[in-house]
Amino acid sequence: MRLWRTLLAAALFAAAPLTTATAARTDLVLGIVLEPPHLDPTAGAAAAIDEVLYANVFEGLTRIGPNGEVLPALAKSWDISPDGKTYTFHLHTGVKFHDGSDFSADDVKFSLDRAMAPDSQNAQKQLFAAIDKVEVIDPATAKVTLKQPQGSFLYNMGWGDAVIVSPKSAATNKEKPIGTGPFKFRNWAKGSSINLVKADNYWGDPIALDKVEFRVIPDAAAAVPAMLSGDVQAFPFFPPDAAAQIKDDPNLKVVVGSTEGETILAMNNKKPPFDQLKVRQAISYALDRKAIIDGASAGLGQPIGSHMPPSNKAYIDLTGRYPHDVAKARELLKEAGLENGFKTTLKLPPPPYARDGGEIIASELREIGIDAEIVPVEWAQWLDQVFTKKDYDLTIVSHTEPNDIDIYSRPDYYFNYQNPEFNKVIAELDQTADEAKRIELLQKAQKILADDAPVGFLFELPKVGVWDARLEGMWQNAPIQANDLTKVKWAD
Repeated sequence: MRLWRTLLAAALFAAAPLTTATAARTDLVLGIVLEPPHLDPTAGAAAAIDEVLYANVFEGLTRIGPNGEVLPALAKSWDISPDGKTYTFHLHTGVKFHDGSDFSADDVKFSLDRAMAPDSQNAQKQLFAAIDKVEVIDPATAKVTLKQPQGSFLYNMGWGDAVIVSPKSAATNKEKPIGTGPFKFRNWAKGSSINLVKADNYWGDPIALDKVEFRVIPDAAAAVPAMLSGDVQAFPFFPPDAAAQIKDDPNLKVVVGSTEGETILAMNNKKPPFDQLKVRQAISYALDRKAIIDGASAGLGQPIGSHMPPSNKAYIDLTGRYPHDVAKARELLKEAGLENGFKTTLKLPPPPYARDGGEIIASELREIGIDAEIVPVEWAQWLDQVFTKKDYDLTIVSHTEPNDIDIYSRPDYYFNYQNPEFNKVIAELDQTADEAKRIELLQKAQKILADDAPVGFLFELPKVGVWDARLEGMWQNAPIQANDLTKVKWAD
């Protein structure tokens, strides 16, 4: 009997049509440098939160596309009143949160009201400052009335900080995020990885991936072998200085793009001696951008002289405002009464651009008599000590939020910088929709910052992406701090 079954099975196998077709992969392991402090995009400033969750787990009324364009999301369309103050959003129906709750205009009102509330934890509360009121017209229609017209309103609603959350799960999103996106949260192994899986009955366009692991790999020494071995198949923000080690591997793509990451040497403008313009200008003259770019971004960063990416239409090249000039820097320190220099601290978060760049900058500051003690801090410490408590002298960070020149006008921002003239320009910009006028105002704002030197402007952070050559749909550029995987798939 066994022999008969064996012969029958062999005959059936021989009769079966031969095929070489195999199903495309539906899993992905993606490397990230920084682990998020938590998983709620509406309650934290860390870019690492959006790098995991934006467009994947959480969605907003609008979304930002790969070229920086504003696209529909939970709102399929909208009407704008003639005076530019009222936006009526027409919402998709049949949408559910990952816990099974129905999405409706009530959630839009809850989310925006929550973001605007006096006790809001939202790191970008200014995105909602122009909103006067949010009304529910019916379950599929929400109306937002602004205090005055705001040219960037639809763009602002596409930020990760403006995603829509449910009142049933908002309080627990930091540990167990529940959104409306095509992926749902599975688990978080602290210090190691965050896992997402395809959401059931997603309302929008179907996705190709069934599961994604975001693996935390903080240093290049581990990132290189992980990519070469295939253990990790994509690393969208790969350490630039390590790209040369894998660029010749035919199984991998190395794609250099742009970001919105203005990398700066931040100064505490209210803390002596950084409250003196001449001291801040002296530091700006001491900075050798080429040496910093070579050492901190493998020569791939683009130099900047103000807070604007070179890819922006409004960008003006102000890098010549402070050429590297040690003699001029020393002269300014002498005029500020600091001929013998001074001691200070330089707090550096984990990213290589900060740690590597900090070593170079500390050396350059020593040339003009400033003894900067390097203090390495973890990301959570940086957010607490520097960003929140403003307990620092100098620090290095890349501001990856898009269109964020307005941060210098915020009265409680960690720079502690205030200039009424600059604030007036930003206030006018906020109410201007005309593109030509907006460009004019943005260029005026850039010039004020360059002259005031509230920070040392270094370079635009490059986006070096590395991924398996068979992967499609990865973003080349980073117009927003995100790893949007909604169009990513393996080639057949």
